[in-house]
Amino acid sequence: MNPGLPVIAEEAKRLAKLLPMPVIEAIASRLETGDALDSQTLRGQVAHSLPSPHHRSLVIAFFDRWRLDASEIRGQAVAAALLAAALTERNYQQQQSVELVWTGPDVGSLPIRRTEQAILQVLDSASQRITLVSYAVYRIPHIREALVRAARRGVRINVVVETPDRLEGENEYDTLRALGEDVAACSTVYYWPKEQRGRDSSGKLGILHVKCVVADGRLLCLSSANLTEYAFSINMELGVLITGGVLPERVERHFDGIIQDGRLLKL
Repeated sequence: MNPGLPVIAEEAKRLAKLLPMPVIEAIASRLETGDALDSQTLRGQVAHSLPSPHHRSLVIAFFDRWRLDASEIRGQAVAAALLAAALTERNYQQQQSVELVWTGPDVGSLPIRRTEQAILQVLDSASQRITLVSYAVYRIPHIREALVRAARRGVRINVVVETPDRLEGENEYDTLRALGEDVAACSTVYYWPKEQRGRDSSGKLGILHVKCVVADGRLLCLSSANLTEYAFSINMELGVLITGGVLPERVERHFDGIIQDGRLLKL
């Protein structure tokens, strides 16, 4: 066996986990017709075609490994390896798994994930985008750090909060202050304006009571837990962590639609 083949197979598998399918297809298309170019020129053309700095850095690392350890493998073979790895990854991601997520007493009767751990898993898995929604936000240093890490990887982050200010008659945390300046600076923050809400017969406003986080339309953590210290430590909270299937992407698209409709406004 050509010793370069396992190198390309392993690198293609790694890249397929980190890049969306359209990007893999675009790279493969260039590789398919790029054998007439020297590797450095081809590397530059492919990297230049990618708008995301994070995607460019991943692809450049892939090309450098190819040139260093498997330079005898031709572009068409590399393109085929990338497409095969991407299709395998897509099929894997479409297989849904569901785990329970919990804060509270543990009596060992069910396999469960801790709430904060599940949310951090979703945030740290993201390579493209995050949608984070919560009613209350308070003392969440690990979540804040994970969001900043994601932003540094080039992840696009939408955060949806109840309101930037306290609703009249409601005991609400100052969500913007709790998010912190670093998160506010690297995210697009949306809120539900009062004029877009329903009211009951006495005039009481509806509230944004959703608590969820979605990564790349692939992982969804849906929970009773707000993003608060108590929800991660002393409360009793229950949720699910869904990997793959159609539900994570549907939730992501649903919030995209509410934003596009103008029902959630950018701060």
